[in-house]
Amino acid sequence: MPEAPATGEPVLEVVSPDSSRRIVRITQTPFFIGRGGVTGNHLQLDDPRVSRQSAAIISEGGRFYLEDRGQRRGLHLSGKQIDRCVLQDGDVISFGVEGSFEIIFRSAEADSSIESLLTRIQSIPTTGSSPGGLHKLNLLLEATMLLHSQLPLESVLGTMLDHAISITDADRGLLLEPDASGTLQIRLARRTGGLRLASEGLAPSQTALRQALEKKSAVITEDLAQADIMLQDAQSIVAQRLRAVVAIPLYAMSRANSAESSIHTERGHFLGVVYLDSRRPAAFSKLERQILDALALEAASILDNARLVEYERQRQRLEQELSIARDIQQALLPRGFRDFPHLTVSGVNLPCLSVGGDYFDVFPMKDERTAFLIADVSGKGLGAALLTTMLQGALSGMTMGADPAGVFNHLNNFLCEHAEVGKYATMFFGVLGRGGELEYINAGHPPPLLLRAGDLVEPFTEGSFPVGLIAGTEYEAARVTLEAGDTLVLFSDGVTEAADPDQELYGVPRLREALAGRHDAPLDHLHKAVFDSVEKFSRGASQGDDITVLLVRYRTPLQAAAS
Repeated sequence: MPEAPATGEPVLEVVSPDSSRRIVRITQTPFFIGRGGVTGNHLQLDDPRVSRQSAAIISEGGRFYLEDRGQRRGLHLSGKQIDRCVLQDGDVISFGVEGSFEIIFRSAEADSSIESLLTRIQSIPTTGSSPGGLHKLNLLLEATMLLHSQLPLESVLGTMLDHAISITDADRGLLLEPDASGTLQIRLARRTGGLRLASEGLAPSQTALRQALEKKSAVITEDLAQADIMLQDAQSIVAQRLRAVVAIPLYAMSRANSAESSIHTERGHFLGVVYLDSRRPAAFSKLERQILDALALEAASILDNARLVEYERQRQRLEQELSIARDIQQALLPRGFRDFPHLTVSGVNLPCLSVGGDYFDVFPMKDERTAFLIADVSGKGLGAALLTTMLQGALSGMTMGADPAGVFNHLNNFLCEHAEVGKYATMFFGVLGRGGELEYINAGHPPPLLLRAGDLVEPFTEGSFPVGLIAGTEYEAARVTLEAGDTLVLFSDGVTEAADPDQELYGVPRLREALAGRHDAPLDHLHKAVFDSVEKFSRGASQGDDITVLLVRYRTPLQAAAS
């Protein structure tokens, strides 16, 4: 039975190759990490270069350890390859390859923050402290406890800013955050006495802010009359008659040394700036500077935690949207194919993401013919699913006997006229009559293979552009005649472009090998042969496209009656 996690449950911040982030809790130990879920991984990483059994996190004696469980390119912790190592807050786990996942270990927030706070206080010398030193240490303790309170975020940040004003005896304090373009915007403004300031019209010193960002460390000027000439002559400083300015950049700390100030810690993502100013000169003791550094670290921790929570909320919203789209799309795929008088059908769709862009369908026409199709919508996810739904609705209207070429022309013109949709689809559409006459349109899709009496042939040479790609394309139907027992193998490019760990593609020749000599095999056996062959070739590598196969076997009326 897995051991329950230690009190104060830690979390993992998982950074994907596309830089997206999510939070995963260590809910039990051993906590297994690797590719796929076959080996019981609690954290599954979609990267073929990560081994199926890669790593484990284990709780022993109140501490957490990282163990290499077979990562073929070595398991690394904060840049060093390890076999087993104790985990500390901010450690970065990587897998020995460029552009793969990184995992940041976050220890239990309350325990680690209070412990680091006490360590910082113990490291602050009492000699030379101001008479108000104990009061200011108390402010730091209060600020740290706010980090674990249930108060609204704005209230917590406001109190943190009030404490910074009190420690520095400033007239006002601002919290600035970068917007999407990187420009600093005022999020919160306070003044002496814990009063809120309207952000309109406030003009923090751009020179002090720029210097803090360039240095990536605090700019603390006790008396601007003795500062460098650039600060003295700054327009906002002169206009507002400022004498003291403090600008402290805030960074997410990937690894912090609690015995040092924020100037000497390793910095991660830029979060914002705490800015304070006054019209009176200031004189900061060593204690006050260290308390200010510690307070800035706590402010950065609050902002970073809020950022991570927002990432997690966005991820959950996206997963919910994709779940809805997946349910809709899967419901549209045919289930339990009905019996048709002159053909048997079997189809399988394996989406690479929670919502894929492949689909297939089979439906009767009014003139005793049967239509079937396979399609691959460009892109993946929600947009592809919505376009798939629209295409299926349009094509299903052909049960009333509409001309296939006319329907394709209309669909193409509609999608091209609505370019904001930004999607197109490859498609093979066929209509099979009782006598074996097959009318088809190939809109940029991989041509099907034909199993005929032990041979594999490729008679579908006619084709055109994908639907929705080029305006004004005129689609025309081509015709071939099927023989009794012929089996059409329709597939998406996810089959032939399936890749192994070395990025070699599966290809049409391997598909032909998997089908060779199976012209009379049951359709479910043919499906198994294809998927087994692809799985064996890919050797567990993660695939970037859906894998879809539709099989259509023609039966003469005499064969149908005999069955």
